[in-house]
Amino acid sequence: MNISHLLPQHTAEAKAHEHVTENDIGWDTTATIDETVLALCSSYRSFERYLSDEHLYIIPRSRNQLESILRRYSTDAIHNAIAKSRNTLEAGGYSRVCHLATISIRQVLETGDNVAYLLALHAPNDVNPHKEEPTREMMTP
Repeated sequence: MNISHLLPQHTAEAKAHEHVTENDIGWDTTATIDETVLALCSSYRSFERYLSDEHLYIIPRSRNQLESILRRYSTDAIHNAIAKSRNTLEAGGYSRVCHLATISIRQVLETGDNVAYLLALHAPNDVNPHKEEPTREMMTP
């Protein structure tokens, strides 16, 4: 599945990701980080990371487990963006950003069959018969 299936270009998350990708979070040390942009971008990046199978060590088997993984990925993206930026968050901003990212993740999961697809994406082969299994050729003497 492509990220554009979950978050098409017209969504706020995709627009925030594009904005941050093109403009960075910002190097103006007098400004504060736009909390909404940071939250939506981190939500986008959490789905991007999940789809890429990056650092997925425990396969989720339920919506709650899936949401937990996506929230952890989103938190990582928030930390990375804050670390790269020279801007600051306003007081209470970190909590607000995390909350907004969680809302965004839940909205995506509540759309269509996204949960079922995302759970099946990395499921073991016995659960997901459409997943290709790596092939190994036997060496003959």
